[in-house]
Amino acid sequence: MFTVYVLYSTEYDKTYVGFTSNLPARLFNHNHPNNRHWTARYKPWKIIYTEEYQNKKEAIIREKQLKSARGRQFINSLINHS
Repeated sequence: MFTVYVLYSTEYDKTYVGFTSNLPARLFNHNHPNNRHWTARYKPWKIIYTEEYQNKKEAIIREKQLKSARGRQFINSLINHS
């Protein structure tokens, strides 16, 4: 099982889209003090959206869709309505 997820940093008004097979561990890694990747700059992150898929290929396809212009519109609508 794979989860496509959208993270949101309320402090910086930033979003991050990814996929994983272990969502709790992935969120922990994004927020961990030793994180030195792009997401480290915009901590703390919270999960605002998830979808589950049976295989990795489907998850990758959906992740790419959410990173497109239409996907970003969808994500912005989630943020603006919460």
